Amino acid sequence: MIPDTEFISTPHSSQITPHKSAMSQGARIFVAGSKGLVGSALVRQLTSRGYTNLLLPEINELDLTSQQAVADFFQREKPEYVFLAAAKVGGIHANNTYPAEFIYLNLAIQNNVIHQSYLHGVKRLLFLGSSCIYPQLAPQPMKEEHLLTGLLEPTNEPYAIAKIAGIKMCESYNRQYGTKFIAVMPTNLYGPGDNFHPENSHVLPALIRRFHEAKVKQEAKRKESGVKGEGSGVRGEELAAIPSPHSSQDADDTVVIWGHRYATSRVVICRRYGEWLSALDGTG
Repeated sequence: MIPDTEFISTPHSSQITPHKSAMSQGARIFVAGSKGLVGSALVRQLTSRGYTNLLLPEINELDLTSQQAVADFFQREKPEYVFLAAAKVGGIHANNTYPAEFIYLNLAIQNNVIHQSYLHGVKRLLFLGSSCIYPQLAPQPMKEEHLLTGLLEPTNEPYAIAKIAGIKMCESYNRQYGTKFIAVMPTNLYGPGDNFHPENSHVLPALIRRFHEAKVKQEAKRKESGVKGEGSGVRGEELAAIPSPHSSQDADDTVVIWGHRYATSRVVICRRYGEWLSALDGTG
């Protein structure tokens, strides 16, 4: 446990401890990034649980990279709880191609939302990090204490540094100001609302797209689906928003920020993703 921070990772299911939400159903809840994969999952879960006072500004209504715009929003809307799911995200290709955007945009969003949450007395804030914050050669399974003990994966280092800064910002505000800002580290999330861009998406949605396109084109062999590499890479996986034993099943627990329910996850060799999807759509 990092001092002064409620730092939530994803332990095994035997360690799950459910907690009830402290939020009233009429609380003003700001979901930053409500149209994205995680944000939309949060909105669906919160809505299904009776939370009716959700603040869900569109990207054209609130520029989270603008300090003044975010300050004005907090002053006007006065959110009590904040889910910070907004971020510039992408797969290895996107991180490698747009490193400046990944570090600048994520730092700007985090700095503005976290600082304004402090200034306006937000009761709780959930900051979504990433498993890429851990060293490239961290022992497996990774543990929280492995953070900042080695070099990061070079291809997504700018993004990882931005996320580490967000974690440390939450930690620092908790220590100095007594805030209750929590950082959670999801693995490779997937589900409804994912990004299926052919070049910039993460590995699982990219594979889903390729095998779907292969099926549409009636290509029967895996090599014709455009999947490259020998498939020995390893990914953790969590299914966002679809209840299952390894999903972010409770937006009121995993997602409810202050509850200490931990989403479980599985470690999967990338080759297995391809074999699984190939079997599902009949291209294998």
